[in-house]
Amino acid sequence: MMMSRDSEWRRAFAIVWLAASLLLSRGVLADENEGAGKLELIALSTRPDMVSGGDVLVQVKVPAATRLDQVVISLNGRNVTSAFRAGAVPGSLVGLVEGLALGRNTLTASSAGRGQRGAPTARMALVNHPITGPIFSGPQQQPFTCETQTFGLGAPLDANCSAPTKVQYLYRSTKTKTFLPLDPNAVHPSDLGSTTTTEGQTMPYIVRLETGTINRAVYQIAFLHEPGTPLPDPWTITPGWNRRLVYTFGGGCAAGYHQGRTIGQAAPAGTGGGPSGVPDDLWLGDYAISRGFAMASTSLNVFGTNCNDVISAESMAMVKEHFIKSFGVPRYTIGDGGSGGSMQQHMIVLNYPGLLDGILPLRSFPDSLTFQAPLTDCALLDRAFATSTLSWTLDQKTAVAGSRVYDYCRINGASWVAQTLVPRNCDTSLPASLVYNPITNPQGARCTLQDTLANVFGRDPQTGFGRRSLDNVGVQYGLVALNAGKITVDQFLDLNHRLGGFDIDGNIVPARTMGDLNAIRLAYQTGQLDNGGGGLPFVPMIDVRPYLDIAGNVHDSVRSPIMRARLIAENGSADNQVIVTAASIDPYGIGDITTPTSPFRTAVRDAFDAMDRWLANIVSDHSALSPADKVIANKPAGLVDMCYTLNLRKITDSAQCLQLFPHFGNPRLAAGEPLINDVLKCELKPVNRRDYAQPLVDAQFAQLKSIFPHGVCDYSRLGVEQQPLKDTWLSYPLHGDDEHEDEGHDD
Repeated sequence: MMMSRDSEWRRAFAIVWLAASLLLSRGVLADENEGAGKLELIALSTRPDMVSGGDVLVQVKVPAATRLDQVVISLNGRNVTSAFRAGAVPGSLVGLVEGLALGRNTLTASSAGRGQRGAPTARMALVNHPITGPIFSGPQQQPFTCETQTFGLGAPLDANCSAPTKVQYLYRSTKTKTFLPLDPNAVHPSDLGSTTTTEGQTMPYIVRLETGTINRAVYQIAFLHEPGTPLPDPWTITPGWNRRLVYTFGGGCAAGYHQGRTIGQAAPAGTGGGPSGVPDDLWLGDYAISRGFAMASTSLNVFGTNCNDVISAESMAMVKEHFIKSFGVPRYTIGDGGSGGSMQQHMIVLNYPGLLDGILPLRSFPDSLTFQAPLTDCALLDRAFATSTLSWTLDQKTAVAGSRVYDYCRINGASWVAQTLVPRNCDTSLPASLVYNPITNPQGARCTLQDTLANVFGRDPQTGFGRRSLDNVGVQYGLVALNAGKITVDQFLDLNHRLGGFDIDGNIVPARTMGDLNAIRLAYQTGQLDNGGGGLPFVPMIDVRPYLDIAGNVHDSVRSPIMRARLIAENGSADNQVIVTAASIDPYGIGDITTPTSPFRTAVRDAFDAMDRWLANIVSDHSALSPADKVIANKPAGLVDMCYTLNLRKITDSAQCLQLFPHFGNPRLAAGEPLINDVLKCELKPVNRRDYAQPLVDAQFAQLKSIFPHGVCDYSRLGVEQQPLKDTWLSYPLHGDDEHEDEGHDD
């Protein structure tokens, strides 16, 4: 659909700057390094301009004519050559450069014969940031409650929630089938299990769990390691870690103002069978670690703690940087996580390419904004039906909602409005005295999605509140149902007359919601609405969900084809995306995760194995194909859209899967918006009788025009302020173009 409304220049533009962005995201800075016979400096642990914690892992590529022992490396004029050793790549040195000053630093590499004419020299600028952040997310959210005690780290050491790093060991018990604490200095317990990695290494099933703080978050890193044996490092490969990293992301969507009490997809610390970094086979924890994968995440990679993808990306970048400096560069990094965790994966790949090499979005949504909009519509619909003087059947309500069952709106609408639009609904960790109240504390913390994203969208200069992109001006709710003859003209008119919108405090009001044009423009420019471009065409994606539409669960299956429609519109293809649907054994989705024989868990494990093969194929491909073409060319044979039945039968016939697990819609799609679902604020057109399959008498047509005095949505055109991504790897707040006047598109 988008390709019919937009032009090919967007795709060409995206490919040009994405190629450069992918290169820079891996830390390459040529400077004086280009050309044969010259030294080359490469930052391995992060981008050169985004170093944190005062150290950086660097590779020096040395020309064939220069011996390794002839190379001299200095930082800000100080000799640091002794930190370097021969790297795994022939003709290279690798070293952890320590002692960087905050701000700009200069790293220089030269040959011992630098006084000679033509001796090779390379320089690289390194910009060092505090380990407490921020790097690119902008001013940190205040107030902010520390929760280090939840993870056994003790009281915080400072206002940035810093705490000492703790390393502990756990073992998988053959008796309890859970992780139990292990004394590294004692004799191994009799119920210690063993495991075999993907590299064929059989070893005791002992996990090293590191817990610390980075970027005001609590992080955890876990992998197989037997105490007393060497740890992996940037120079040495040791048994246990298979040189692959799984980075997990947690679900939900909440406003923040606290450090968080969970990590990634794991259960809260101290509950279940082990610490939050090593869940008892929840999602992929035990399955991946037992096979040699390292796992990592932070408390700010949980959208239920802070629904801000920029902070999530920054936290991931800093933890991955720490991981690489400590243990070495992974062959590739797989993203994993459901619901809000899927939003993070999609948006991080879109906006910060290079952090994730392949993603497993589970129970997926493309982004947080188009997750929110249909649910706020549901709350308005529910109220309109409840106050209507007309009679509405359940089937009619369902047709207007667009979902398989009306329970989708009844169950989810009001609860998600409270979660994302009402400023007073803050996490209990935030003292009530600090929370916004329009009368007693108008300057207090506002716990809404738009205020969480204030660094991205900016603040209204009059109120100081975060700008909001939510808009429903001109939306004709129930239009598809009207034209299909499922509701009457009078019902259609009554519904849209009553519908209304939300004020800035999340209260339902008679007027439609008007989005801030600055926020809408920035939502597109900064990838807050995931358009399917950015880094997404360069990354394999396996989208796995349990089918929950029958229960009205918030994880509606239409979100997967919406993501596909965006990929096709932006890139001309969605061949790098595979959609997998599994029969659900639990309408709430919990049993699908925790039951060993559930179709969903089986599908997730199969998808993980397929992703591992897919990425292994890609990194082994040294052909001249473009990065995007390598993704498609290396997809494992037989990896296609599929579904799993209750008896674990796998079906690869997409038509049969769609018959078993049909997709439906949401209130915006049922109002005539195309499947791509990417319009935050629609352009308007005059009301036209010919748009309605049922005839409107003059009085009805006059009423329709009074409901929509400035017109109705024209979905044949791009949305208001809809435009391509501004760039990737953006830093916030943006400067220089955030002062558009909010005029000309009101209702």
